[in-house]
Amino acid sequence: MTHGHNPYEIVKGLLKESVETLGLHENIYHLLKKPMRVFEVSIPVRMDDGRIENFTGYRSQHMDILGPTKGGIRFHPDVNLDEVKALSIWMSLKSAIIDLPLGGGKGGVIVDPDQLSENELELLSRNYIKKITPIIGPQKDIPAPDVNTNPKVMGWMVDEFDQLRGYNIPGMLTGKPVVLGGSLGRLQATGRGVVFTIREACKVLGIEMTEATAAIQGFGNVGSMTAKFLHELGVKIVAVTDAKGGIYKEGGLDIPDLLAFTKNGENYASSYEKAEPITNEKMFSLPVDILIPAAIENQVTENTAPTIQAKILAEAANGPTTPAGDQILEEKGIFVIPDILCNAGGVTVSYFEWVQNNMNYYWKVDEINKQLEEKMLTGFEKVIQMKEEKGCRMRDAAYMVGISHLVKAMDARGWIGEKDLES
Repeated sequence: MTHGHNPYEIVKGLLKESVETLGLHENIYHLLKKPMRVFEVSIPVRMDDGRIENFTGYRSQHMDILGPTKGGIRFHPDVNLDEVKALSIWMSLKSAIIDLPLGGGKGGVIVDPDQLSENELELLSRNYIKKITPIIGPQKDIPAPDVNTNPKVMGWMVDEFDQLRGYNIPGMLTGKPVVLGGSLGRLQATGRGVVFTIREACKVLGIEMTEATAAIQGFGNVGSMTAKFLHELGVKIVAVTDAKGGIYKEGGLDIPDLLAFTKNGENYASSYEKAEPITNEKMFSLPVDILIPAAIENQVTENTAPTIQAKILAEAANGPTTPAGDQILEEKGIFVIPDILCNAGGVTVSYFEWVQNNMNYYWKVDEINKQLEEKMLTGFEKVIQMKEEKGCRMRDAAYMVGISHLVKAMDARGWIGEKDLES
């Protein structure tokens, strides 16, 4: 990973800029720039053929000033310490923007889950949770699913934690199967939240959704749910790409049919035969109204950004845009819905799940979706207000909203004094 695309360096740069723009002392930046605790663990797993393989796992806890830290666990060959740190800081900002009583956490294991059998994956999941047990729990740090993890993996993890503790603690992580205390609407929450923010951005720009076109990079949980809800609002989705390739149809893809085809991860979207193949590069350059990176970091770069023709870039993934890419989007006047606002629906419904676990009382799905919409709209309004007030980009506005909220909490706890609030 080149220094220029290191997510931790990127996030520190954005924090520093935002603290300066807010007219705060650089002491605030020094309080925000490092996670309060980072944990590295070794995870030995006995593979099916009898040999033992030792995996490396991480957990980063950025700041628990507003409440327990919260954030996903990703299983991916490219997981590294700087990525996990950056993601934990993004989680803090996300919770602060949406006004959740949570801090930011993130975990990861360096592994390609496609290379593991079901049994090996289960052992890895259980052993990882066992290793990070000393620093997690419903009042300390609450994990959740992320890239390549899902309710099934969460089910194994919560079972392992319960066995270690000797009783049931459903609130120790979120994104669980509903039967184990998972929340209705959680699986759809990130995609639903993305679409709420896109809808608001369309209002700002005067785009009629029923006449709009979109392209989506990534067709995992977030990409596929985003496609589903956009389609329901009348948006025509002309292209979708995933890890194996992409598909394109000028008249719009048949999204319900495509969702049925990819159901339960049985098929890659790119092997769908009722559309033409398309490359990732080509997809980025399509003349669509809405472009949605819903895959991994560093996708909108100095190489891809110049070709983008979309009016709205909705960051459903975490950190999809590099600073150089950002600069180009800004020059082109593309309306960016930054990741820490755009994809905050996941942590919002994870928060609702944790609340339901703590009360041991569960809400209907309509109630959850209504509350989610309220939270997302409030967050969107705050960021737009900050953007207008400071005359800055949406991304900087989102950082400033998050930082301002954290600064209030620091002040209330006596972490900072008058002199720290002025540059």
